[in-house]
Amino acid sequence: MAYGAIAAPKLAEPLPVISYTLPDAVLTTHAVHGADVNAGVVAFFHAVFNEELAEGKTYPQQGPMSLDAFTAYFFASTTIVAILAPPSADVSKIQTLEDAVAGRPWADCLGGCYYVKPNYPGRSSHNCNAGFLVPPLQRGRKIGGALAQSYLEYAPRLGYRGSVFNLVYKNNAASLRLWDKLGFTRVGVIPQAGLLKTGPGGAEEYVDAVVVYKSFV
Repeated sequence: MAYGAIAAPKLAEPLPVISYTLPDAVLTTHAVHGADVNAGVVAFFHAVFNEELAEGKTYPQQGPMSLDAFTAYFFASTTIVAILAPPSADVSKIQTLEDAVAGRPWADCLGGCYYVKPNYPGRSSHNCNAGFLVPPLQRGRKIGGALAQSYLEYAPRLGYRGSVFNLVYKNNAASLRLWDKLGFTRVGVIPQAGLLKTGPGGAEEYVDAVVVYKSFV
């Protein structure tokens, strides 16, 4: 990291559980913090993240990433974990992540996750950044959109005044459309910012990245 370790803001009060109605399920979002995270959740998303790195199209890391390194990267600050439930689920009874899981295997109910942490240190630490993961088997269910909406709820509650996404690669058209829809601004382009596996047959090629920003105030 260019700045070294960056301290995250202290949470003034617990973040609420938020529910979203999807076409074929109910999704609830739950905040977890550092050492409080269930080891099974971390292990599941560690495998998902390494699959994403192997594809080489969205994140800059080359991978594979060790479990310890992934934990420090994705779960060192505040992480939002999304749990899927049947459409008939009574969300009023879901107060904790354990309530939402209801004894099911992680692979059956984990819909995605994202971290929220400062994008810069010190005097610019009021601008946050986030990184999102949706398991391949759960894609196409509108989960990404629900996670993005929840980010707009949680990040200001954590005390951030704005969000900066440093590297939204231009090949990630769905992500760019989503941030456009949610009122983010494309504030710049970094030419040839990533060497990604987006060429013919998965060949590596240089791809531009968009810097995306939104104010929360």
